[in-house]
Amino acid sequence: MITVVGTGTGAAPAESLAGAELVVGGRRHLEAAAVPANAERVVLGPLAPALDIIERHHDKGSRVVVLASGDPGFFGIVRVLAERFGAGALDVRPGVSSVAAAFARVGVPWDDAVVVSAHGRDLRTAVNVCRARPKVAVLTGPGAGPAELGAALGGRAGAAPLGLVAQFPAPLKRVLVVASALGAGDERVERVTPAEAAARDWGSGVSVVLCLDESRALGGVRTVAGPPPAPSQWALEEDAFAHRDSMITKFEVRALALARLGPRLGDLVWDVGAGSGSVAVECARLGAAVVAVEKAADGVERIHANAAAHEVDVQVVHGSAPDALAELDDPDAVFVGGGGRELPGIVAACARRARRSVVVAMAALDRVPAVRAALTGAGFDCDGVLLQSSRLAPLPGDVTRLAATNPVFLLWGVRHPVYREGVAQ
Repeated sequence: MITVVGTGTGAAPAESLAGAELVVGGRRHLEAAAVPANAERVVLGPLAPALDIIERHHDKGSRVVVLASGDPGFFGIVRVLAERFGAGALDVRPGVSSVAAAFARVGVPWDDAVVVSAHGRDLRTAVNVCRARPKVAVLTGPGAGPAELGAALGGRAGAAPLGLVAQFPAPLKRVLVVASALGAGDERVERVTPAEAAARDWGSGVSVVLCLDESRALGGVRTVAGPPPAPSQWALEEDAFAHRDSMITKFEVRALALARLGPRLGDLVWDVGAGSGSVAVECARLGAAVVAVEKAADGVERIHANAAAHEVDVQVVHGSAPDALAELDDPDAVFVGGGGRELPGIVAACARRARRSVVVAMAALDRVPAVRAALTGAGFDCDGVLLQSSRLAPLPGDVTRLAATNPVFLLWGVRHPVYREGVAQ
């Protein structure tokens, strides 16, 4: 057996190392552990050489101990070891994870938290999860720590990493809890704003950052752990949103638009020419971080009201596209509504930035060729449909007729290669 010991927030228990002939771990774990004098020590760096050494000892029947932080089965080394040696070869002894310890330090339950790793991964996923959810734990790594996270969430100090723009619209109501050196003598747990986090050099001791909307941090009674499940309904009726003079994307159109946008947790979606924000709100209900761009002041107010009514976070930019798009982070998907002469130019600007897809709704036949050209010109595969629907409507005498809605063109472009889970396939 290969014994995998999670050190929790302290040192590995001495009895777990008794008789070990090979001990593998990070330098600080090895220094803190009671490693037998005759045991070979391997400091974890690149995994491949360490795994080869473990295999040689394992094949000889030597007792191998691997030291890891926290709970090694939670974003830890257990996955790699199980893939190489099989789960049956492992004796896993977990400690308290850094996530559990950090939430414990601030007295907040975490059965409804989203946990996302930015260690060796693209930070943008963690940033978008923090924008979309009120309780998130981010496992940090080099170049993806509190400063970078704070900058990307709206902090004005420091530079946002990986192309993430610090000038994101009106910062969300979030506090960052930065947990450093958990369990050590110099442990620190600090509450800071994103701007304060962005302005500091945090060193290498940080292992987890909690991103919290403290007004919603306690949550309610839960039955299933993890983030809330996807909504049971989408493409909601128009009367689920405040809107002006029926100026709202009809639910039939919204249903297909959502199917082509594919909003999900970790995505960033733009709703450009948002109007009432019905598409923005629905994307947020499905887990995406959302920016709604709207030029009318009364429209901005309605978007805020609709987001609040559906208990989702939508950040609103009061301005006209394409100029209002310049300081936004690149989106995964974009919905464009409206039908003015500037529509093809707006679609072209969105298509240059979108990572995955652009969906455009328009009523005017004349705009279709130019919009299609804007999508194909940006390298998208383009398709579309004319949606014409008739709804059931009552007539006197307890009978029903079909009432036609206005036809709408829906065009969409999909970028290839397709991005799947943030990786080009």
